Amino acid sequence: MNIRLQLFELEDQPWFPHVIRQGMLDFLRFMISKLGAYEEGLPLLQELLERTQQRHVTDLCSGASGGIEGIQKALSKRMGFPVHVTLSDLYPNIKSYEYLRAQSGGRIDFIPEPVDATAVPATVKGVRTIFSSFHHFPPKAAQAILQDAADKRAAIGIFEGASKTWPELLLLWLVFPFVILLVTPFIRPFKLSRLFFTYLVPLIPLGIIWDGTVSLLRIYTPDMLRKMAANVHAPNYTWRAGKAGTKPGKYVIYLIGYPEGS
Repeated sequence: MNIRLQLFELEDQPWFPHVIRQGMLDFLRFMISKLGAYEEGLPLLQELLERTQQRHVTDLCSGASGGIEGIQKALSKRMGFPVHVTLSDLYPNIKSYEYLRAQSGGRIDFIPEPVDATAVPATVKGVRTIFSSFHHFPPKAAQAILQDAADKRAAIGIFEGASKTWPELLLLWLVFPFVILLVTPFIRPFKLSRLFFTYLVPLIPLGIIWDGTVSLLRIYTPDMLRKMAANVHAPNYTWRAGKAGTKPGKYVIYLIGYPEGS
């Protein structure tokens, strides 16, 4: 699928009801965690930490922080020491972040103030990551995210949990509606509103299918990411893009960048 369409996602709209948006994000977080969707991206993230000799990851555009708890645990195991993760977002999801901080014993924390990924404050340190969110940005803003990381000599990893193929789109349309109905009672923390807007008034499933479709159409291919990185003005900075994974549900499109000599 070598096309990219800048369509709109419901969760991005300011008028979209928060309770529905939260239910959609909770499902995404649950599925990413259960599938280990970013497992194939862990070696790349480990490489960034080793190259920069850091033990800290700052996650940008965290949303509901889908899968970050599993990523933090698996990455810590690979590295041989606890990796600290700080969550951030332009619209911080404080309740989800507090839940993860408690679950992780403080190894995952968060910045409560808004953080703009195109202009990250100099006080924010650590290897930068963006999981499942880079496709939200149109090319100009996406380029600004990369330029900001390069300007501040920060390593960055962009990860999208998909291969951007037509079979993935068919899977989303034909299988995911049943998956949503099956797994919703097991999503934590438990919320009655999630049950109501899944089974009685199915706005959460409809939102998931729409936004999932748009997300696949908006994801940048590795070639698109390479071209974007080539336009970043920064001396002695290395970029690498590609696809990782060989199994359904484990595909990852990635772009990593780091200052040379770090």
